[in-house]
Amino acid sequence: MMVEAPKTESRKEQIYRVAITLFREKGYIASSMRDLAKELNIEAPSLYSHIKSKEEILQKVCFEMAETFFHGLNDIEKRNFSAKSRLEAAIHSHINVICEHKDAVAVFLNEWRHLSQPHYSDFVQLRNQYEEKFHTYIKFGVDKGEFRVADVNFAVLTILSSLNWTYNWYKESGKMKPEEIASNLSEILIKGIS
Repeated sequence: MMVEAPKTESRKEQIYRVAITLFREKGYIASSMRDLAKELNIEAPSLYSHIKSKEEILQKVCFEMAETFFHGLNDIEKRNFSAKSRLEAAIHSHINVICEHKDAVAVFLNEWRHLSQPHYSDFVQLRNQYEEKFHTYIKFGVDKGEFRVADVNFAVLTILSSLNWTYNWYKESGKMKPEEIASNLSEILIKGIS
């Protein structure tokens, strides 16, 4: 896995980048600081001059990715979209984040449970707030008569589960680009509730 760092990348940035790949491949629990040092071709104690702990990396990944997902929805709420257009834009935003940050998203989605308190609770709160945005978009569509949904929470979880799985199979060299993936998923998922 050893990859040369881009020339403009700091040692700390390199540590985060390599750790994300390591956490995705081995899982957070199975990845040690010794493993990380080995991948970076440095001595394990020298890692601590750049980071405090393995969890510091996990915290950074989880909270920065949460911020990235939220940032993608900011523009949607400033526009006077129909319910369908609002949900479609949210799906496109979500897929773009996943495709652009595939390894970090894998860590974000699978390893957040290993955060210690109070970070764990803070993260769960953010996740709930993000899901609530999708809940609001779908409820808006129900109220406007654009969507027919028996259970809004179930619809939200179904949509987000479908979107989140993308990191597992998306390849930059694949036949579908992120925009096409988002369009296809939007069409299938929105038709299901329209």
